[in-house]
Amino acid sequence: MSQPKLAETRPVRPEVRTPPRTRFIYQDDEEMEKAFNWAQLCRLLRYLMPYRRQVIPLTVLFTLLGTVTKLSIPLLISWSIDKALMKGNGNLLVIYVGCMLVLYAVQWGANMGRIRLTSVMGQRAIYDLRADLFQHIQKLSFRFFDKRPAGSVLVRITNDVNALQDLFANGAVNLLIDCIQLTAVIIILLFLNVKLAVAIMVVVPLMFIVSQAVRLRIRRAWQGVRTIQSQMNAHLNESIQGIRITQAYTQEQPNMRYFSEVNERNRLNWNRALSLNMSFGPLIEITMAVGTCILFWYGSHQVQSGAITIGLLVAFANYIGSFWEPINRLGGMYSQLLVAMASSERIFEFMDELPGIDEKDDAVDLPPIQGRIQLDRVHFEYEPGRPALRGVSLTAEPGQSVAFVGHTGSGKSTIINLICRFYDPTEGKVSIDGYDLRDVTLNSLRKQIGIVLQDTFIFSGSIRDNIRFGKLEATDEEIERAAKAVHAHDFIVKLPNGYDTEVEERGSVLSMGQRQLISFARALLSDPRILILDEATASIDTETELKIQEALKTLLAGRTSFLIAHRLSTIRNADKIIVMDHGVMKEEGNHAGLMERRGLYYGLIQSQYKYLS
Repeated sequence: MSQPKLAETRPVRPEVRTPPRTRFIYQDDEEMEKAFNWAQLCRLLRYLMPYRRQVIPLTVLFTLLGTVTKLSIPLLISWSIDKALMKGNGNLLVIYVGCMLVLYAVQWGANMGRIRLTSVMGQRAIYDLRADLFQHIQKLSFRFFDKRPAGSVLVRITNDVNALQDLFANGAVNLLIDCIQLTAVIIILLFLNVKLAVAIMVVVPLMFIVSQAVRLRIRRAWQGVRTIQSQMNAHLNESIQGIRITQAYTQEQPNMRYFSEVNERNRLNWNRALSLNMSFGPLIEITMAVGTCILFWYGSHQVQSGAITIGLLVAFANYIGSFWEPINRLGGMYSQLLVAMASSERIFEFMDELPGIDEKDDAVDLPPIQGRIQLDRVHFEYEPGRPALRGVSLTAEPGQSVAFVGHTGSGKSTIINLICRFYDPTEGKVSIDGYDLRDVTLNSLRKQIGIVLQDTFIFSGSIRDNIRFGKLEATDEEIERAAKAVHAHDFIVKLPNGYDTEVEERGSVLSMGQRQLISFARALLSDPRILILDEATASIDTETELKIQEALKTLLAGRTSFLIAHRLSTIRNADKIIVMDHGVMKEEGNHAGLMERRGLYYGLIQSQYKYLS
């Protein structure tokens, strides 16, 4: 017969969420109505700065070389017409054609070198940005993740960063090229013939006035695309993680209908954004067509009057293409910039999120601890106005085992979270060996704490790597010794490749009990001074539990330990049992003493006996 169980407890962080098929806009994914942020653009481009000395000089050189050769060719064409063709000088024509071929070859080589350099620089900048974002997210507190679905976080690191690749790899350099080319063409046209140049460019202001009207609409459209993509990724992640529940309750069709709705919104948002984005092209083409008509209408009059030659008119026709080409690209560049800014706003929103749990500038390393833990009149709220702890004070002496019991939501796991400093108390103080946890570094604190949860997480990789996660420098012998101590070795060696057996994400090839045994070995290997077991034996069968009880004697020896369990066998031998009720400590003592008092603890035990009888 299995051991009687106390009231079931739940994992730690409460999360208020609307029903899956009615949830559309997450708090962090609302469209942002802000002016274009030039400071943010500069912040984004700073990721290119570390490579300016290695890459930018050569890039500028290739850019200038390619631009000069490109703009020299129309002049050669003009001269070849006026000085060779019109005068029948075949030898001179051959020389001009040869020069043009050389310039084309130089231009091709310069462009290839520039593309290679900018691609390398862009990918390095993307690498740095993604690394910074991931590193920052790892530092954020549980409060940050409590209110955001995993898919919404994932899309920032993947899709939003990927959206910046073109800007980093090509956009910044193309902007430089286009500005140089446009300036040079204007100067050349004005030098060749001022009246004809002004006549061609008279339509440019009109084009910018019209384009201004669609820019804000394009920006909002791409923000909408990023928002709906975030929602779709969040739903996909939730659906995959909860596929067993979905199938168990035959909710596949409603789930598919909801996904189809989100997918349809994604399609419509993309279509709208792309349509607006592509509107720049026809706008430039219409303006270019008008400019070309002006060129040949007014240019023909200039040729007939003898003001310009045919070769000069042909040169103007070539330069007009080089004039509208950068304007067209600058329009596309602005659209690309709007896409990038929509993503960068979402990236920097996360980057600017301050960790709820942060180290002080003068935080000290916590020395090797004895394990005396105190909570002094601790109050805590996950959300304002909803207290989870109300004035809790307790002391755990070094080597003492403390068990928490109580109904779901009574505050048991919250105390554990405060000891690990996943959250800070709203009021009061938590200290270890007299050190206020807010005064010590997080790394020096948490490396001396081992924790085993009911919902054990198994990473993709081998069994050996999962156990080694508790101590990365551990030898194979240490890993096997830890596994034997918690009776995990026997089932591990029976696996196809023993300790080198690969397990998928969350350890789907292992049973719940096997995953928990691996987590026990992981905790034992880390040799913590403080050990926390949060429903750690909930999924282990009775026979395995008897072995675990023996292993726990070794695991808990000399360590301050905190136990949350509903199995009597796990807590009855604890040095101190604390009964929690609605965030308040109601009773404290050992098993025998609390049973004699016939209070809340006694009632919990009796209710479990009645349930099992």
